[in-house]
Amino acid sequence: MAESVVLDPVDLHLLRLLQNDARATYRDLAAQVGVAPSTCLDRVTRLRRSGVILGHRLELDPAKLGRGLEALLSVQVRPHRRELVGPFVERIRALAESRTVFHLTGPDDYLVHVAVADMADLQRLVLDEFTSRREVARVETRLIFQQWECGPLLPPSPSAQSG
Repeated sequence: MAESVVLDPVDLHLLRLLQNDARATYRDLAAQVGVAPSTCLDRVTRLRRSGVILGHRLELDPAKLGRGLEALLSVQVRPHRRELVGPFVERIRALAESRTVFHLTGPDDYLVHVAVADMADLQRLVLDEFTSRREVARVETRLIFQQWECGPLLPPSPSAQSG
């Protein structure tokens, strides 16, 4: 498990601002936080180096790219051994349809979020890329009707970190 990083109120304010607008300039961020732009740059650089800031993402609309059907695939791998699951995960991650792969506890080993063109494309994906693999014991498919983002992951307040 990764170690947490001690964040002061300025760091927390910067993170909250960047979560809402990752393209904000250092000058604008510095003005909102009340520090010099060079200080702002140093702090954001430190937050990147320490692994608090992982990167920047561009979000695409799957439906507008011809992948309007999304599903969650619960996958059971047998036997569940590193020499089998490593190549399985890499293969699934390489599929253009894969959005996210989770390694789980419980009866299912993986949950894979996929985006496909239609039901026939989903069937092709499940049959050709999942159930055809020797290590895959079972796949259960759940269609996603709608999803909502839950907002940015705000860092805890400084008082929560010290307690």
